[in-house]
Amino acid sequence: MLIPRRITVLLQDLGTFFPILSLTGPRQAGKTTLLRHLYPGYRYVSLENPTTLSQALDDPEGFLREYDDRVIFDEAQRFPELFSYLQEVVDLDRRPGRFVLSGSQNFLLRKNISQSLAGRVGVAKLLPLDIAEMRRAGLLPESAWEAVYRGAYPELIERGYRATRFYDSYLQTYLQRDVMELINFSNLRTFERFLRICATFAGQAINLSKIAKEAGISVPTVRSWLGILEQSYVLFQLSPYHRNRGKRLTKTPKLYFYDTGLACHLLGFTAPEELPQYDRKGALFENMIVADAHKSCLHQGRPLRFTFYRDSRKNEVDLVYETALEASLWEIKSGRRFRDGMTTVLDRVAASWDRPTRQYLIYRGEDEVLKGKTQLVNWGRVEWGGGVS
Repeated sequence: MLIPRRITVLLQDLGTFFPILSLTGPRQAGKTTLLRHLYPGYRYVSLENPTTLSQALDDPEGFLREYDDRVIFDEAQRFPELFSYLQEVVDLDRRPGRFVLSGSQNFLLRKNISQSLAGRVGVAKLLPLDIAEMRRAGLLPESAWEAVYRGAYPELIERGYRATRFYDSYLQTYLQRDVMELINFSNLRTFERFLRICATFAGQAINLSKIAKEAGISVPTVRSWLGILEQSYVLFQLSPYHRNRGKRLTKTPKLYFYDTGLACHLLGFTAPEELPQYDRKGALFENMIVADAHKSCLHQGRPLRFTFYRDSRKNEVDLVYETALEASLWEIKSGRRFRDGMTTVLDRVAASWDRPTRQYLIYRGEDEVLKGKTQLVNWGRVEWGGGVS
């Protein structure tokens, strides 16, 4: 069964204008499955296959003459000559949708695209399933803790794999195929320890010095390795809100994993029933929701304008999405019951805003009612639409 992906609409739109499409995302997000389904008449070439890559590198001109139109090049970043060739081909014939490039190493793929194919490529990003996709496919767990623990990789959900086995394999593949291209082989074990330390900061403010000390590496190395994890869609950083956009870069961001299942695996959880006992369970629940906001917007082709709010009085709002006309403020709580006081900070922050605001509280409860000016939203029915349009 192919799980319907919302990014399909975006890819179809881009394919009506650009001669080349690029689809990036982490391993196991479903890129190959989706592209082969959407473009059944295209030839598929995996440049991760050693034999195919060897043929391309040994005789690039002959290889590219053979695959001259309507081709999906998977892991395209492994064949750098491809990009200058495609530039020449599409400049002569700019028919839309001629080639599709995909890859899990975003840094190398983006670098090659920016150098050779700028203005010729429609770019899309496919992440693990978002909550709306799982709900519509009937695959969303009833328990929020099960959703946090299991994560949202399509193959894991669709085939019912054990999470521990899936993520063990995922980590080994990721480290061997992606990370080894960017760091020294001797650092792989240290990098894996660093990755596990990052999981302890999920949903927390980043402390570079503390991470460096615990991992036994320098602060510049922490920054470099965080960049690798971001470029390969393992995690992302959320900047704090500031009315002066330039100052956001100087404030401490928060760290989130795109997939909480991977974070749970790195933390050593072996069952969803263990999560309610975790002293940072609220941070993991928050991570799932914040990651879902990012995934949903990327899958729909919406701009990522998310920040979080924290002021000198320690008033904090988990998510802010601001447009020219208004701001949406989102508070995230892992509890099942609404309690008086949950919206106090939202009300206080909204009252100080310089434009109209909409207020939401996402929690595990079932009651979706208006509490004062705040709309309560069940975690499994969240829709990043009107509030982030």
